[in-house]
Amino acid sequence: MAITWGKSMAGSKHFDKIAWIVTALMLIITVLFMYGGAFGLEVMARTMGYENRLFDNTRVHAIDIVMNDWDEFIASATSEEYYTTTLVVDGEVFKNVGIRGKGNTSLSSVSAMNSDRYSFKVEFDHYDSSTTYHGLDKLNLNNLIQDSTMMKDYLTYTMMNEFGATAPLCSFVYITVNGADWGLYLAIEGVEDSFLERNYGANYGELYKPDSMSFGGGRGNGKDFNMDDFMNRSNTDENADKSAQGITMPQMPDMGNFEPPKMPGGFGSPRDGFGGMGASDVKLKYVDDDADSYSNIWNSAKTDISTADQTRLIESLKNLSNGEQIESVIDIDQVIRYFVIHNYVCNGDSYTGAMIHNYYLYEENGKMAMIPWDYNLAFGTFQGGNAQNVINTPIDSPVSGGSSDDRPIWNWIIASKEYTELYHQYFAEFLNRVDIDGIIDNAYDLIKPYVEKDPTAFYSYEEFETGVETLQQFCTLRSESISMQLTNGETTSNMNYVNGSGITLSDMGSMGRGGEFGSFGGKMPEGFDPSKIPDGSGAEMPKDFDPSQIPGGFNGNFPDQSSDGMEMTPSENANMTDSWRNNNQNSQMPRGDFNFNLNSMGNTVSSSTTWIWLVVSVLILGAGLIIAKVYKD
Repeated sequence: MAITWGKSMAGSKHFDKIAWIVTALMLIITVLFMYGGAFGLEVMARTMGYENRLFDNTRVHAIDIVMNDWDEFIASATSEEYYTTTLVVDGEVFKNVGIRGKGNTSLSSVSAMNSDRYSFKVEFDHYDSSTTYHGLDKLNLNNLIQDSTMMKDYLTYTMMNEFGATAPLCSFVYITVNGADWGLYLAIEGVEDSFLERNYGANYGELYKPDSMSFGGGRGNGKDFNMDDFMNRSNTDENADKSAQGITMPQMPDMGNFEPPKMPGGFGSPRDGFGGMGASDVKLKYVDDDADSYSNIWNSAKTDISTADQTRLIESLKNLSNGEQIESVIDIDQVIRYFVIHNYVCNGDSYTGAMIHNYYLYEENGKMAMIPWDYNLAFGTFQGGNAQNVINTPIDSPVSGGSSDDRPIWNWIIASKEYTELYHQYFAEFLNRVDIDGIIDNAYDLIKPYVEKDPTAFYSYEEFETGVETLQQFCTLRSESISMQLTNGETTSNMNYVNGSGITLSDMGSMGRGGEFGSFGGKMPEGFDPSKIPDGSGAEMPKDFDPSQIPGGFNGNFPDQSSDGMEMTPSENANMTDSWRNNNQNSQMPRGDFNFNLNSMGNTVSSSTTWIWLVVSVLILGAGLIIAKVYKD
């Protein structure tokens, strides 16, 4: 009996140790799961199923749009109403899918060109919520307007993804309609539910697409825009801005004691803008604690938001504007990676440009991140003008139409020596590891046979060849300029480190131009530069924007310029291009051994999932203690 008791005691003690060891391991696992980011660990992104199918960018995919009422659909594309279609994607048939015309100014631009080559928005789940393309709910088919290279969007998103910034997936597709050739498009993952689940897990946070211009926040925006009104309001607010700086301007009529009411979105003064591009909420500035002051954010929400969500985001914007608790309100790694690529490609049609749009804001548990969108006017083609200035744009001074402190989600980087140095380290890493030249070469080889046979293309094949060559020149020189900025420690002033006079930016496609169909006739008003539009310029953009209403019949082409600002003839430009080829035939883009892992892009785990794991761990701990107690007794 004593022997039995001794064995029982030994077994009890042995089991007791096992129970405590298992409990301790579970607690360690829980802590790592909850706070792994603090230890440098990353949670694997969720694999949806569509990533390596449609977005396999080693080939051009095939999409056939099958519709009996195609002509009717195209005729009413600008209405953005959904039609039912059958989509055949690489041979797979998806029935009862929703499709509509997509775009803001591009819708009216295509219409004004007498072209039918619209961009399309595809919703696999529009009529049946259970229908997806291997988990993908929304898909954008971009018509590559204003892009003779056919790859400005593609290059930017690919660089974002390869550098580890959270960005939509994309690939080239050749579209046929009822079996007949339609054209080469870019398929882009919709930044909606599937995107969020792929990057942030099933319990993702909140998503917004702030826009105060009626120019890019959602369906139908931009169609009432009138350039005459816009320019007049720009001039009015520029005068007001100069008066505020002590410059005497013509006296305005006596308005008595009139005081404009407080407007949503941070409006209320010429400096902030009476709507339009100066809206403080779209700049992600803290206005006050009143939720009504952020209507341009709430109205653009892509997820269902609550009062608690609004309060939480306002508090984050407050801390951001005050430069407080940055690590708690900013996803530091992701935002820096976003701005490295964003500032490399010089996109004036963006958050850092005068328009202050074309970005998504993601927020989870008070922490914010930027998600890129719409780069068809990147690489200086929105600003136009002198390539020399654009290529040498200082990486610490990317804001046009304002100052860095007017863009809080960028300014926190440059306002801190520690974060500025980190940003510079990331930039050096990007130049060292991402093979930009290789991305361009691979895309060119992939799509050139499809560009040759594209029946609806906005540009000729010869313009495509010129555009791609110009893009490679731009990137080579941009990389050289930034390398010299980092080496010399001069990253805030334009030092003209490289000579970009041999490049004509409009050769890559420019604002408003669609190639042989895309001439609206005439030019922009003399001296107009969209990058110098006064910050806060005017009231909310009218609806029904039509680029053909631009004064002087703007055709979207800024004059080709040499380094001295003189307009260049085609022969002069050709000679400069030949000279550039001869002088740079051996130059290469930075290359490296960076291995892109699609499934590990710095994603976080939702708070609800964390609490589930915590509860499970507590239950396991309790069970372990009970078992240990029972066996001990």
